[in-house]
Amino acid sequence: MSDKPEPVFSAPWHAQAFALTVHLNETGRFAWTDWAARFGTNLARHGLERDLDGGDDYFHVWLETLESLLEEDGSAGRAEAEHMRAEWERAYLTTPHGMPVLLGR
Repeated sequence: MSDKPEPVFSAPWHAQAFALTVHLNETGRFAWTDWAARFGTNLARHGLERDLDGGDDYFHVWLETLESLLEEDGSAGRAEAEHMRAEWERAYLTTPHGMPVLLGR
């Protein structure tokens, strides 16, 4: 039996989305109460009225909520988010297995 703790997040991008959201809240970009209300509404809209394990379905809604907040305040529009998503997709599809995924290759 290992004393090593289980990972809190099941994928690195889950942790990154969480950390970015916390950082934006801590720097005053939005109130956590507003974030929580929007996130809850989005979860309900997606029909996720069940216990979530913190997997991809949960964090896709998390990311959608963050993107909508940033679009509303003018920080990152939908077109910019789609462009960045496409750049990341291109980067990971062209990165050899086992190598770090980097933008701008």
